[in-house]
This record gives sequence, structure tokens and C-alpha cells, in this order.
Amino acid sequence: MIYRHHIAPPRAYTQLSHDIIRHPRLSSDAVRLLTWQLSLPQGAREPLSRTAERARIGACAFTRAKRQLKDEGFVHERRLQGPGGQWITQQLVSSVPLSAAEAAKILGRMPVGVGTTTERVSPQLAPGSHIPAVGEPTTPPTDGYPEADPCGNTAHQPPKPPAQSASSEPSEPEAPTEPETPQLLEDARNLVSSFPHLSPALRHIPRAMHAELTHLTARWLAAGHAPTAVRSHILRGLPDADTPVHRPGGLLRYLLRDIPPVPETGPHAPPPRPAPTSEPAPGPRLSLRLTGARECEGDHAQPMLFRPIGEEVLCRECIARHSRTTLPI
Repeated sequence: MIYRHHIAPPRAYTQLSHDIIRHPRLSSDAVRLLTWQLSLPQGAREPLSRTAERARIGACAFTRAKRQLKDEGFVHERRLQGPGGQWITQQLVSSVPLSAAEAAKILGRMPVGVGTTTERVSPQLAPGSHIPAVGEPTTPPTDGYPEADPCGNTAHQPPKPPAQSASSEPSEPEAPTEPETPQLLEDARNLVSSFPHLSPALRHIPRAMHAELTHLTARWLAAGHAPTAVRSHILRGLPDADTPVHRPGGLLRYLLRDIPPVPETGPHAPPPRPAPTSEPAPGPRLSLRLTGARECEGDHAQPMLFRPIGEEVLCRECIARHSRTTLPI
């Protein structure tokens, strides 16, 4: 059994398709050569031979890797005469396979210079044919600023809020919250660590956002909300099961940004709302993910929700664990 521990890099990374990494007809040297070229900055002119030297790929292995990349359409080459009659070689490296016609169309737009050049272009980002602008080129006035000369201090300072007049209505004061004590922050940190267990959509929360989510969760706890209420609020705000969540940290920030009032409890509190007998009407904050779900009564570190088939009170994992422990020896 193999376990994988992956930490997303905060900088200096390249997005690569799984079709390149798992390509069945590309050797490891070909994949390394292609990924190295795709990781270079836009506009780099490093030839494939120089990349092979930096990656410590031998001459024979480089020849085989280059031939494989050309056969699969990731690398294209052409020779032409440049200025002064010198013959040069243009190389095109693409993140997707290109046909010979597509590569020739892209290479035809590249400037012809002296020396070997390598260009990394995506067909979606290639410049298209367009009519040039009419008139002579002009420089922007006042170094890009408007015609009117700004007066006073032009430092990049945030704009000040407008002064409130005596006739305007006063804004409602924010509800006071308790200061973030060490115990409150510790409880909020433990609650944030349980968010990935609520749904598979929240498994990959960026580690850099844990501190921000901890402060947002601490505001909920300071306002009087219980941890179960915070979890229920997050589960209600999740999208449907068919909708992917690309930024779970941003979704949690959006759900925890506004703090609703704490429900009243006691003899003067309003009676609880009866459970709906039919399917609720769809709304912007309502998710059908929890329809028919039930909390497992087994031993779990965090609350576990499952959708029962009949009247069972244990999830499939607890049922399988119980059956293994009760089998006769």
C-alpha cells in the first residue's frame, strides 16, 4: 500500500496536463525534456539541446526523446534562411499535440532572427490576424496619466470614506464580539481542522488560509454559535454533488464572512420550525446534498453523515468494521 503526501507549492510551479505525465508512448527522458521546456518563462529561447545538457540527458537519449516528441506532435522544427543568408532552425514546443499545418501556421508568425530559437506557444494563445491601428504611433500623455495634472499628494493611499452629514441616517453599529482569547483561537483552530472531514469538496484547503479561516471561525464562536451550528451552516452552503469546488478555501471564507444572529433559547423563544414533509423549494443557499442524510452513531473522530438505504443507524464503514470484529475465529 502506498501513501501520498502532497503540499501545493506557493510559487514557482507549472500547470501540466496528466496526458503529458502519463503519456504511454513517451519515455521518462522525453517527458522530462518536455516539462522542462514548458516550465521556462514565456519568451525564453533555450534550445532543446541546451535543456538536455541542463537535465543531464545523454546524446543518444536526447535523440530518442526528441524523436518521440516530434512523432507525438509536441515538438516541431523547420529550417529557413535568415538575414544575411544564414540558415537557422526554429523549434516549436507545445503543451498539446499539434499537426504540421497548425505548427507551420504558428511558426509563420514568429520573427526570424539569427541563431537557434525555441518558442513555447499554446494554440489558444497564438496571435490572430487583425487589421493594424490607423494612424501614426503616439506616446501616451504625461507618462500614462490623464491630461489634468493631479494636485496634492498622489501616493497610493486607500480612499477615505465620505464624511457622514448630519442629515444622513446613521449606520447600524456592528454587534460587539468578545476579544479573541487564546482558548477561543484554539477552539477555532480545532474546528477549522475538522472542515475537510465534512465533505470531499473541502479536502484540499490551502494551508496558507488556515490562519484567516481560524479568525473568521473565532468570530462565530465569540458571537455565541456552537461548533455544530458552524458545521451545519457550512454544509448548507455547499453546492450540489455534481458541482465541483475548485477553491474550497475561498468558499469557506465566503460562508464564514457574515455572522447571523444566534437563535434565541428559553421560554420566550419562538417554537422550532416543523420539518418539511415535501421537498423544499430550491434557493440560492439551499443544497440538496443533505436530503435524506443521517448522522452515524458509530465511533468517529468527527461527525459522519451518510445516506441510509433502510433504517440503519451505522454507515457502511462501521457496519463492515462491526462484522469483522464479530466473525467467529
